Amino acid sequence: MVKRSIKKYVWHSTVFLFGCFCCLLIYIIYLQVIKADDLASNPLNQRTTAVEADILRGSILDAKGRKLAFSSQVGSRSYPMGASMAPVTGYIGEKIGNAGVESFANRQLLGLTENLSRLGPIAQLFVSDKGNDVKLTIDADVQQTAYKALENHRGAVVVLDAQTGAVLAMVSRPSYDPNDIEADWETLNKQTDSPLLNRASQGLYPPGSTLKVMIADAALKEQVTDLQEVFNCTGHLDLGGGYILQESHGAVHGKVNLEQALTESCNITFATLAMRMGATKLDNTFERYGFRKKLGNEIIESMPHLPEFSKLNQGDIAQVGIGQSELLVTPLRMAMLAAAFANHGVIMQPYLMDEVITPGGIIIEKNQQRQWLQVTSPEQAGLVDAFMEKVVLQGTGTAARISGIRVTGKTGTAENSGGDDHAWFIGSADVRGRKLAFAILMENSGGGGTEAAPIAKKIIVDLLEK
Repeated sequence: MVKRSIKKYVWHSTVFLFGCFCCLLIYIIYLQVIKADDLASNPLNQRTTAVEADILRGSILDAKGRKLAFSSQVGSRSYPMGASMAPVTGYIGEKIGNAGVESFANRQLLGLTENLSRLGPIAQLFVSDKGNDVKLTIDADVQQTAYKALENHRGAVVVLDAQTGAVLAMVSRPSYDPNDIEADWETLNKQTDSPLLNRASQGLYPPGSTLKVMIADAALKEQVTDLQEVFNCTGHLDLGGGYILQESHGAVHGKVNLEQALTESCNITFATLAMRMGATKLDNTFERYGFRKKLGNEIIESMPHLPEFSKLNQGDIAQVGIGQSELLVTPLRMAMLAAAFANHGVIMQPYLMDEVITPGGIIIEKNQQRQWLQVTSPEQAGLVDAFMEKVVLQGTGTAARISGIRVTGKTGTAENSGGDDHAWFIGSADVRGRKLAFAILMENSGGGGTEAAPIAKKIIVDLLEK
């Protein structure tokens, strides 16, 4: 009887220990297979730090091969363009981890392959003592022009190649000097104007009237209007329940068709169109344009905030039509929206990292351009694009007009519950055979036509002179 009891306990112990072993094995497999990439790229991963201790980190280059970040010796890092490029390059520090390109391209800059990056200290047996260079799509000239053009305003600028998705500029102000990041860390974290926030891809703002280009496309697609309909803008719209939607600055546009309404940025027309479409069709439109879809690559972006459409009343639906209500988007998303109309209804996947180059000059990784979404037909994209050209030629965006250059745009003055209005301008331009799309956002700066549109003009003129 005693022997049977002992055998029973031994058997139970064996089963228990075997179960524990299986659980441990499953967890190890989970870490090595499923979570490996996340753990390897985590900026606080001390194993990566151990590997880095003996490797001369590779350089970060702009599209023309100019150094944006480099190491002259192991453990040091220099950023020649300082604060203007900080939202792109990010930073790296022993105590604070890393951000930006320094974070998402950490493996490449250390010269680690995807498999080696999972091995921690063992990887030191297999890697070179110098990391790879990472070449970006960013054009340092465009970046610095946009940074200077914002002057002392808080805001952001995004410039894309609409036909490829390449990010030519991603500017955010205020910024910080990554050369002094560790020394300034505590001060930067306490500043109320959030210099560590990349406003271009992480700042969320109401889009205001810039969203009207999408509403125009949706209204035509959903057949709630056509090009012949004439709207009568009296300067106000009765939404019922005692709520009146007023035209901006007390304007009265009179009788306008859809093209004229977009050119003059008529709130009454676009609020009317939104109410005709209703919550379901508006919801479907935002879905079609990818506002609920993550970018899913190296660009860290705050997801747009959309209202719960099924719970909106008529007043809220009208506000959605003019880019207000609970809508919040990033400047990057609005540049992508502009790109859709400049590129025949196609939004290309935006990307920053173009090539990874070994110390010997061999390209071992090359970005593959790819379509992100087809959001509208080429015919309707061309139609809205033509409307946007008229905005610049004779509408609210004339401050962006450049003789001999085709520029399209849409201004926006977004009401902001936390202070003065935000100024927006989105659009595109044909520059030296390239179709560029852009978004400019200036916090608490007033009118998009007077404040943001001139910045677009400065950027385009600078590109033409290079």
